[in-house]
Amino acid sequence: MMTLREHAAGEEGSRAFRQLLGLIAVLMCCSWGSAQQWVTVRQPFPGKAGLALLRTDGKVMVEETATGWWWLLVPDDTGSYTDGVWIASGLPLSNYDPTGFASAVLPDGRIIVEGGEHNFGQKVETTVGAIFDSTTGVWTEVPPPANWKRIGDAPSVVLPDRTFMMGAVLSRQQALLIDPIHFVWKATGTGKLDQNSEEGWTLLPNGKVLTIDLENGNASELYDPGTGKWTATGNLPFFIGNKCGKNIVAEIGPAVLRPNGTVFAVGANNKTAIYHPATEKWSAGPSFPDGFGSSDGPGAILPNGNVLVKVSPCFAPPSIFFEFDGTKLNSVPSPPRALVEKSGEGHMLVLPNRGHILYTDGSSDVEVYVPNGSPNSAWLPTITSHPATVTRGHAYIVKGRRLNGMTQGAAFGDDAQMATNYPLVRITNNATGHVFYARTKNFSTMGVATGTAIVSATFIPPTGMETGASKMVVVANGLASAAVAITVQ
Repeated sequence: MMTLREHAAGEEGSRAFRQLLGLIAVLMCCSWGSAQQWVTVRQPFPGKAGLALLRTDGKVMVEETATGWWWLLVPDDTGSYTDGVWIASGLPLSNYDPTGFASAVLPDGRIIVEGGEHNFGQKVETTVGAIFDSTTGVWTEVPPPANWKRIGDAPSVVLPDRTFMMGAVLSRQQALLIDPIHFVWKATGTGKLDQNSEEGWTLLPNGKVLTIDLENGNASELYDPGTGKWTATGNLPFFIGNKCGKNIVAEIGPAVLRPNGTVFAVGANNKTAIYHPATEKWSAGPSFPDGFGSSDGPGAILPNGNVLVKVSPCFAPPSIFFEFDGTKLNSVPSPPRALVEKSGEGHMLVLPNRGHILYTDGSSDVEVYVPNGSPNSAWLPTITSHPATVTRGHAYIVKGRRLNGMTQGAAFGDDAQMATNYPLVRITNNATGHVFYARTKNFSTMGVATGTAIVSATFIPPTGMETGASKMVVVANGLASAAVAITVQ
């Protein structure tokens, strides 16, 4: 007679075997030919590449894991990031080297990093935070909200009114950074049904913020910036969290707003769900292969409205990649190191060149995903007002519709945020074809899918760019407006 231990081992072996068969089937499917591809960034990252954030001057800022340093990926003169170069980005703070933290690009163009599950490799749920000014290359420490014992791997979001909101791990506390110059915080978020731990926040077109509860059954909640309160919204058809290993709180994957207004939420237990803001109801989405899910993991919006996601068996390799097309999950090629990675070992960032996706995985190998498909023209930014002539180093205003894009771009849940819902200005010289990014700031809104409303941003052409007749576009989440003619002098 088979013992209980033998039976359990057999069940585990069978489960692993089914996972392997599923992976082989996926890889065979992908190898039969798909136009989607991964392209390696030609110059290896100087260390272990962690979270990537898109600066408003078109450069990508990437943390070097376990050192406190950040590096810039500077695109070449054709705008290519795969052929770009790495340069150091300012001296780090001596007391801050976080892993798993809150992050955002602020409306004034600065970058904020808050908290961290680890600091210098120690699990401390730190309250240290800092703001980086790209014009000076200086990090400035940010005091935490009053009476906060921890921030940790907290969720965060920049609200449409341009206010940065952050939650505290292992707590129901949230706070607004209402003055990012003097670092004044204000408490908010009354009525939260459970703590913020492991939960991600998704900004909706109506300005509210959606989260999926991980300690409250199948519930989800909405934060209303107008009232500062959380209220219950529709229940999911099933629980999509997963307690991997000895975790106290269940893990979950990314929840990405699509251009049609729905939110695609990726589960850690191989299930997915779709939120419909118009009715505040959830429906079941397609499932991943047996055993595969996103226990922490990246997702990103593609130009055609699909969502690229990475999944693995809990906290273990291998990883596989899919695109969700609104109905089904389509297997796509995986980057070179996927077979030795778990889902949480990876971050995605939407690049401004045709919606390519930058992918970092904690190694020196940085990859770019080149997707299929084209966007709906109704999703594109539209320029309604711009200067005909600009002088290098001077500030100008550009106005238009949908300049912040239709979505936040990429997501990861609680451990990282890398939203790109802000306008970039790209200028191409007519004579040479060389590409330059102006630095943008002072966004009139940080909302998404703003429709026909006229929004604006300040842009400053770089002092070293070429002069003469040029074309200018506004880019948000990789989608570019129609070009307008300008003269650079």
